[in-house]
Amino acid sequence: MDISVIVPSLNESESLPELEEWIRRVMSENNYSYEIIIIDDGSTDNSWDVIQQLHQNNSSVKGIKFQRNYGKSAALNEGFKAAQGDVVITMDADLQDSPDEIPELRRMVLADDYDIVSGWKKKRYDNKLTKNLPSKFFNAATRKVSGIYLHDFNCGLKAYKKKVVKSIEVYGEMHRYIPLIAKWSGFKKFGEKVVEHRKRKYGVTKFGWDRFINGFLDLASIVFVGKFRKNPMHFFGLWGTLCFLIGFIIFIYLSISKFFFDVTGLTQRPLFFVALMLMVIGTQLFLAGFIGELITRNSSGRNFYLIEDKIQ
Repeated sequence: MDISVIVPSLNESESLPELEEWIRRVMSENNYSYEIIIIDDGSTDNSWDVIQQLHQNNSSVKGIKFQRNYGKSAALNEGFKAAQGDVVITMDADLQDSPDEIPELRRMVLADDYDIVSGWKKKRYDNKLTKNLPSKFFNAATRKVSGIYLHDFNCGLKAYKKKVVKSIEVYGEMHRYIPLIAKWSGFKKFGEKVVEHRKRKYGVTKFGWDRFINGFLDLASIVFVGKFRKNPMHFFGLWGTLCFLIGFIIFIYLSISKFFFDVTGLTQRPLFFVALMLMVIGTQLFLAGFIGELITRNSSGRNFYLIEDKIQ
């Protein structure tokens, strides 16, 4: 199969028929063998009925329905598992991504040998204050931390080699950082293409201000996991040792002051409680943080989703 198109969807029933028709036309014009995998992420409208109807009219349309809303990362992860195409394209269901970009994205993956080609919505129609400016700040921070120089990490329109999507795992809210996840998995060649950003035709945006706060927290998390997942004690051990040693040195100083210079009792001095706190924090960094992170990373249920129905 030439192409798999993965479309996460939440309450986009009005957009789906038009999107399917558009993708089908592009595929037909270029003689591609393809599949469209639409993931219904717990929609409360009639999206699943629409997907079923689209499948009846076009057997290349496949669907996965979540029992409840799990988020875009979960939808992409399930789509990646199901994808069979040599090139995997992801795009949003709201018609703001243009399927006309697919042939060039595919060419860049195959001919230019990119592992991932990310869309760059250079000209956007979003609200500048609530979305564009925070996105620019977010992308700048991500470029600095990750060392991957893409303009638009969060663009939903991306193309991947099949081996990339089969080698990575996306969970939580990590869909913003798929290039970074791929980098930690050993993929190094990233491309970028300026793509058309269209005004929303139906419905309303599903994203709020919390995505920016969560985005930076996720960035810190994924950078930590990428650097220290093999040797977590390199992080916890360093800071735990520093905290414990500083607290222990203060405690020794207080003890010497007490027994040799007859200074006020230990428990009556504020530094005593500072020393005690630092030693406790140092110990906790070794135990609670280290064990908690390992448990989280190795949880068997991390990517378990209740799927109510499938179309194959």
